[in-house]
Amino acid sequence: MHDSANKNLHSTFITLSFVTLNKSLLLCARALSSIFRPQYFPLVGFIALFLFTYLSLLPLSFKALILLIVLLGTLLLPRLTIRLWRQTRGLHLHHLRLQQHRFFPYLIHVLYYAFTLHFLHQFHLPYYMGGILVSSLAIQASCLLINIWWKISVHSAGAGGIIGALVAYSFLFNFNPIWWLSLCILIAGLVGSSRMLLRQHTLWQVLAGTLLGIILAYFGIIQKF
Repeated sequence: MHDSANKNLHSTFITLSFVTLNKSLLLCARALSSIFRPQYFPLVGFIALFLFTYLSLLPLSFKALILLIVLLGTLLLPRLTIRLWRQTRGLHLHHLRLQQHRFFPYLIHVLYYAFTLHFLHQFHLPYYMGGILVSSLAIQASCLLINIWWKISVHSAGAGGIIGALVAYSFLFNFNPIWWLSLCILIAGLVGSSRMLLRQHTLWQVLAGTLLGIILAYFGIIQKF
C-alpha cells in the first residue's frame, strides 16, 4: 500500500509538472507572437537606421517626423481600420486566425504600406530607407496572395525579413553582421517555434514564411528602385 501510494504521488507530481511546463511554454509562445509581430518591423528598422548609422546626424525633428509617419502608416492606422472592420462584421481577434478571415487584414496592410511608401518618397530619402517599406510591402503582398491557396506564417516572414535586411545592410554599410545575425536567427527560430506551439502553423508554413521574408527583404533593400 505504501509503495502504491508513493507511485501515485510521484505520477501526480510528474503530471502537474508537465501541465505547468506546458502552460509556461504556451505563455512564452503567446508573448513571443505578440512582441515580434511583423507590423512592428518597419518602425524598428527605421529606428535602427537612425541609431546605428550616419543617419543619426539628421535633425531630431526630422527623424521624429519620419518615425511618426511610419508609426501611423504601418501600425496605428492599419490596426484601427482592422478593428473597425472586425466590429462591423462582429468578429473577434481569434477569428482572424482563420484563413478565410485573413485576406482583408493583409489587404489593409498592403494598401497602407503602399500609401506610406508613396508619401515618404516626397522626402527624397535614401533608397535603402525606402527599402524597408518596399520589403515589408512585398512580404505583406506575397502573404496576401499565398494565403488565398495556402496558409503561410506571416510572423515567420517578418522574422525572416529581419535576417534578409541585416544581410543587405551589412553589404551596404560594410560591417560584419555575425553577432547581430546570430541574434536574428535565434529570434526567427523562437518566433517560428511559438507559432507551431500555438498550433497556428505547421513546420513547412514557418519555413516557407522565413525563406520568403529573407529573400524579399534582401532584394527589397539592396536594389535601387
